[in-house]
Amino acid sequence: MTKSIEELDEGRGLLAPMTSSIESDVSELDPRRVELKEWLEEHPNPSGSDLVEAKLVAPAWPEPWGRNASPEYQLLIDDELRRANVRRPINPIGIGWAGPTIVVAGTKEQQDRWLPKLLSGEEFWCQLFSEPNAGSDLASLTTSARKDGDEWVITGQKVWTSYAHVATWGILLARTSTERAPQNGISYFICPMNAPGVTIRPLIDMTGDHAFNEVFLDEVRLPADCLLGDVNEGWRLAKVTLGNERVSLSGEGVLWGRGPTADDLVKLVSAQDSSLTALERDDLVKCWSHGEILRFLRLRLNANALAGRATGSDASLRKALADDHGQEVMTLAQRLAGSAGMLTGHGPGGIDGEDGASWYWGFLYSQALTIGGGTSVVQRNIIAERVLGLPKDASAK
Repeated sequence: MTKSIEELDEGRGLLAPMTSSIESDVSELDPRRVELKEWLEEHPNPSGSDLVEAKLVAPAWPEPWGRNASPEYQLLIDDELRRANVRRPINPIGIGWAGPTIVVAGTKEQQDRWLPKLLSGEEFWCQLFSEPNAGSDLASLTTSARKDGDEWVITGQKVWTSYAHVATWGILLARTSTERAPQNGISYFICPMNAPGVTIRPLIDMTGDHAFNEVFLDEVRLPADCLLGDVNEGWRLAKVTLGNERVSLSGEGVLWGRGPTADDLVKLVSAQDSSLTALERDDLVKCWSHGEILRFLRLRLNANALAGRATGSDASLRKALADDHGQEVMTLAQRLAGSAGMLTGHGPGGIDGEDGASWYWGFLYSQALTIGGGTSVVQRNIIAERVLGLPKDASAK
């Protein structure tokens, strides 16, 4: 089953997204809230382009694309859009990862060319970073880009490219130099996914979905203005992109911000009035407690953002914990389904039908949590180096 774009999470902002778990305490008479209410009354069913024109898709972005909104202002905007039942355009890689990088490094011409339809969702984006032999060690990528007159010629292979088959553009890392330090020879490109030489092949995952793809680049020619930033500056820009990815994968649901929570599992089992063993009850309490710890961590991160305090590598910390917790929730749900958990379409507490199928799908999908978006090992290395201050090589003397 291929998931539609509409089933993805809505796009995120430039920096840490403001979640709905913190309600804005700004007065109902605040002029900013009044202005938003009036606009929403005039636009009860705003299109993506309407939201872009009003600078409401990514309000944290600078003018003219956003409102330079403070964290508090972002919460206010999120609150009003939620009250009006207005969803932002769905373009997670575009709005969450590519857009912030174009804002940071793009020329005015590049921003004018790509950002309007990126924000409105009219042009969907994908990410061409990982390769068969360059995943966690992304700097070892071998896709090459050579200059030929006014064009760049790209040759190589990318893999695990989410929604490449429906994307208009892709953010692409390619090697433009063979300098000794591998990170110094990478450049950042914008690649049209319909360009001659681009071949996209589906990768069907264990849930049966077609979201991933492998992408082959055979002498793909890109105009010079598809280079973002300077030549060999791509690694610095990749860190901007990946920093936003870590945040985007740290939402409330246990499946990378989507899906249920541990609290949902507790409520589901309680509603079924299931007879649990002492061990099952203990595991359920532990699971719920871990979910609460993560919820409070998320609240702390948002509180730090509201206070203007840097969060450092806390996004990696929360992602590492959340990935393990997601697998904990879904594995426990399958256990509580009993023998029926081995069958497609069954969930905890004897639930079946569409709800049961979603829990079964979640159990299969959760196996990817500790791999995608930076493996759990990579996240722990970041935490060790940047939070605990440990040396990069523990064996170094």
